Amino acid sequence: MIGEGRLPEPDEITDFLIDHYSSTLPLNNKNVLITAGPTIEEIDPVRFISNHSTGKMGFALAQEAINLGANVTLISGPSNLDIKSNKLSIINVKTSDEMFVKTMSFYDTSDIVIMSAAVSDYKPAEFSEKKLKKNNKELNVKFKKTKDILFELGKIKSKQFLVGFALENENETENAKIKMKKKNLDLIVLNSLNDKGAGFGYDTNKVKIIDSLNKTHSYKLKQKTEVAEDIFKHIIQTI
Repeated sequence: MIGEGRLPEPDEITDFLIDHYSSTLPLNNKNVLITAGPTIEEIDPVRFISNHSTGKMGFALAQEAINLGANVTLISGPSNLDIKSNKLSIINVKTSDEMFVKTMSFYDTSDIVIMSAAVSDYKPAEFSEKKLKKNNKELNVKFKKTKDILFELGKIKSKQFLVGFALENENETENAKIKMKKKNLDLIVLNSLNDKGAGFGYDTNKVKIIDSLNKTHSYKLKQKTEVAEDIFKHIIQTI
């Protein structure tokens, strides 16, 4: 059948409803940049150093940003997680250098930037092209510091709302506030290594959120999806 009474195609109906609904969401037309997961720093062709990050917090943040209507770019280190959405672009990286380059390339066009990745602080000073042999009882590898991505972003921040994460196990709130000031952040999310069921590998997290007024908001242990909601509530209240 053709003519004015013809029912539109299902995809056309879906696109219309999505566009109509999205226009009422708080982050409609906002560009959100999120980093997630670990980075790996290679020692030789078969060995590397990394950390226990799974990317669950970063992916939860990406999903919440999508739910709120944002266009999301997610730069992720190695992770088994995935999200399907036409409002999401996932860029996979391995090393801290790769994450730095990709993050910088999207920074200027981003409105909100959330750096939740667990970026390696150090990397081998030299990469061995050949596998290191077990000739000695000890293997000594010299390391050098990686680029501090969050600090570099804070230095050139203009219109972006910049969010960082802090993982501490002593003088936690004080250290997080120092990091927030040093790196020119608008918000910082504090995780404690002392909290059971929180941090790397868990579906739950327990955080404190420190805002630009230096006020600390403490939350109970929650699913990371709920933590993502709490973080975005603070962001939306501020921007």
